[in-house]
Amino acid sequence: MPPSNRSSSDVKADPGFLAQFGRSDETTEFYSPIPDGYQRGRHRYVVVVGTVMSGLGKGIFSSSVAKLLKDKGLSVAPIKMEGYLNIDSGTLNPYRHGEVFVLDDGTECDMDLGTYERMLDQNLSRANFVTSGQIYTEILERERRGGYLGRDVQMIPHVTGEVKRRIRKLAMTGGPDGGPADVVFIEVGGTVGDHENAFYIEALRELAFEDGPESTCFVALTYVLEPQILGEQKSKAAQLGIKRVMEAGIQPDILACRAHNPVTETVRQKLAMFSNVPMHRVFSMHDRESIYTIPEAMRGEGLDREILSILNLHSRVHPAAEDRARRRWAEFTSRLTAPRAHTITIGITGKYAALRDAYASIDKAIEHASTHLSANVEIRWIDTSEITAANVATHLPVDEIHGIIVPGGFGERGIEGKIACIQHVRNLGLPYLGLCLGFQMAVIEYARHVLHLERANTTEVDPHATNPVISELPEQKKIEGLGGTMRLGAQDVDLTTDSLASFLYDGASTVRERFRHRYEVDPNYIDALTEGGLVFSGRHPQHPIMQILELPQTVHPYFIAAQFHPELTSRPLRPQPMFMGLIASAIAHASPDLPRSAISERWLRVPPKKNGAEENHHSFVPSA
Repeated sequence: MPPSNRSSSDVKADPGFLAQFGRSDETTEFYSPIPDGYQRGRHRYVVVVGTVMSGLGKGIFSSSVAKLLKDKGLSVAPIKMEGYLNIDSGTLNPYRHGEVFVLDDGTECDMDLGTYERMLDQNLSRANFVTSGQIYTEILERERRGGYLGRDVQMIPHVTGEVKRRIRKLAMTGGPDGGPADVVFIEVGGTVGDHENAFYIEALRELAFEDGPESTCFVALTYVLEPQILGEQKSKAAQLGIKRVMEAGIQPDILACRAHNPVTETVRQKLAMFSNVPMHRVFSMHDRESIYTIPEAMRGEGLDREILSILNLHSRVHPAAEDRARRRWAEFTSRLTAPRAHTITIGITGKYAALRDAYASIDKAIEHASTHLSANVEIRWIDTSEITAANVATHLPVDEIHGIIVPGGFGERGIEGKIACIQHVRNLGLPYLGLCLGFQMAVIEYARHVLHLERANTTEVDPHATNPVISELPEQKKIEGLGGTMRLGAQDVDLTTDSLASFLYDGASTVRERFRHRYEVDPNYIDALTEGGLVFSGRHPQHPIMQILELPQTVHPYFIAAQFHPELTSRPLRPQPMFMGLIASAIAHASPDLPRSAISERWLRVPPKKNGAEENHHSFVPSA
């Protein structure tokens, strides 16, 4: 029986395969390092490459298909392959590459991994992200250790061999709880034809050849132009892009056609003819209201069944698991597309406001929470570089904006404007959520205007501040063992009992959230800030590191900030609690006469009646 027809429990290692492709000496040209225990036929691969232009949504397409297969009971593992020489995404400008997404293990990576995490509802690791810099570094270090004795190290087979080794290792360990993955989804950044991606494309061609028929499904995502001046769709650019894929030795199995409007039958026929892809495998991936409606649209077009057929995986499907997953997702998407009960405006003070991808996770966290709370949310971007205490009311009209987010960031541009915004919303009772830098700015604002500490600041902006309430402390560097680098990745946060933070997290005493920062609240000021009324309701479990702050609800309806990035852990079916609280509080701010409802009792904190009277322990009383 061919390996591709075996069930997962019957698959055994193929000695002939390993002997042919697994040697690393100079006697064979079939150099392809095979991880110990790799079983040919156990794992399948879906490869998504781009043509025409980048930024068309390869990650959205790949994650949507991965979700469809995961819904069917298969274990899936995505990997994003980037051509740049950076080791990670930590130093990339958001204008060039979108936001830096941080994984649980601290990996700074491409924003597409955030899409995978949200769509699949599973945490990823550094094994799910690779750059050319990582590949070259590994090969050069191995060469210096004598790992290639007797061979001259070359792009082929050594660089392509390292790519294949990482993919196969992920296939063995990238599933749930470190187990094997049925299907690995491989997304190659950029487009076919980019010089920096050529070795990835070649490695994937070799992988399909070595693992044999039914091992790999190649998807070419292309773009169908529709020039406004012509008023019709044109396929020539897509045809030429697909030609580049075929010139690289890859025959696409599926074409995914991005377009503004549904791709016409005529265009699909042309693309099928010039790519050797059957018409029923040429799919229109036109613009939609939300990316979360794409999986069901793909299912309706039969894309999942085609991939299962190409990979011979129908025998591994669990229909009951798929039915349950579809029902849960349908509940969310029905809310997503249903008419909304509330309309609110949230202000975001972002210096990358011109590029929404720079705040992609915040945008998605708002979408998750607003969907569950039936709210239309208009985002108003606020450039704080021109804001002062004298004109802040003009930029933040309390009757037009119902909540504000101060997101993370680095550098001093717009810092004073952010502080002015925070003072304004604190005084007027406007719902506030601070993220990372927004946490630090809230501490500075409180120190200046409530504690009246002269020149309170962060040493990031003013190294000689009279009162450095935010600083990078040698003791904290020693505690975290990170030297001069940032605290990165997931950390435990202990929550104070009966605090707003504890309430938001359903009474939890400890939560795990993701950090990306270098500066902390200086421990020398914690007592003064606390005595002055600022509540640090989230702390490091062992050390004097403050991680959540809030104001009592008798003082302010919703004022909370986190040193971590809560937006990174928000999921469609599990919206992040701090964002739920912000949206709900903004609804209450916009609709003070909102009637009692399940939403108001849980998230707007309308207190339950007791003996015909209202209790006051959760009442909203704006500060003077």
